[in-house]
Amino acid sequence: MEATSDDWIRLTDPDIGSGEMHAVLTALRSPRISMGPEVEKFEDAFAAYVGRTYAVAVASGTAGLLVALRALGIGPGDEVIASPYSWHQIAHAIVLCGATPVFADMDYWSGTLLADKVAAKITARTKVIMAGNTNGHPAQWQALRELANTSKLALIEDSTEAIGSIYQGRMVGGFGDLAIFDFSQPSALACGEGGMIVTDDPTLYSELRYLRSHSLDDRLSVSVGSRVPWQANMSELAAALGLAQLERIDEILAKRKQVESYYLKHIQSFEGIKPPYMGPDVDEVHWFLYVVHLGTRFTRSSRNQIIEDMEQEKVEVAAYCNPLHLQYFYTQLGYARGNLFITEKISDRSLALPFHGGLDDDEIEFIVGTAKDSSINVGAGAGAAIY
Repeated sequence: MEATSDDWIRLTDPDIGSGEMHAVLTALRSPRISMGPEVEKFEDAFAAYVGRTYAVAVASGTAGLLVALRALGIGPGDEVIASPYSWHQIAHAIVLCGATPVFADMDYWSGTLLADKVAAKITARTKVIMAGNTNGHPAQWQALRELANTSKLALIEDSTEAIGSIYQGRMVGGFGDLAIFDFSQPSALACGEGGMIVTDDPTLYSELRYLRSHSLDDRLSVSVGSRVPWQANMSELAAALGLAQLERIDEILAKRKQVESYYLKHIQSFEGIKPPYMGPDVDEVHWFLYVVHLGTRFTRSSRNQIIEDMEQEKVEVAAYCNPLHLQYFYTQLGYARGNLFITEKISDRSLALPFHGGLDDDEIEFIVGTAKDSSINVGAGAGAAIY
């Protein structure tokens, strides 16, 4: 197919149907649009979906991590080990709560934190390991859990990019002391903005709820004000949309799997790249975006030229991430290029292609063909090895 002058192929496009529209209209007509009964329904349904006991809805994934860190007692003087490589940068919450982020390098193939790299970063000030299911691929949770237990550290699971993925027979969101989800684009479950914290710990759950926001029932409580909450509520509108999306999440994920199959068919002709990888201990990956890694003969600038070329053809693509440790704020903490070799090597060459359930086979063929032609034009040519 050819892209017409007014017909962009977008990087993301939320799967919104009549059920979601009806749910939001119903919420709009209700006497309450701030946090209320729809939020509670969404929390209960989401906890059941991921197999956790409790869920706390929040305004965003970043707000969720901020509340979670405070509930764990994390603050100034504490260190949290995290990955610098991801799309949703919820790691910003580490700084917002006054703690210090300590970045560890990732696995070359999966893009997730490696337990041995994390172990090398642990100090007397370390309080939390925060590992992510990067771009939908589950982290090495068995090794990370063992490390956290041995080192007596809290383990937080960043599942902002991975709803529906399965590791060793268990759905993501079930491996940390608590897990964080985010529902902004390009998540398969998108409700505009919002997030969810899930846990099995009743004491932690109670503290998460208190720190999220004060309720109306707190007005006359003698303890109100003993700790200052973040007022990180989710609205009834976002919850109604999220609940309607959750009711058809299997359908949404199946559509995205079909698009993945189109990519797998056409990407074979694109020599010199590494398509998405699935580890041997992973049962199912539901990709956040369709990310490919360009070969080592590509440079960061040639990757950026491909992005510009694709824009000329009205195909929206993006660099998967700008690593946190190379962003200006974090360089003030002493980080610099060369600190995390694998993260830098992959992020310089990662390319996120359009990925959502509305794409068809012809569109994917056009996307891949256009990217391939551009890669030849920038001088990398075919056969550029990824290794």
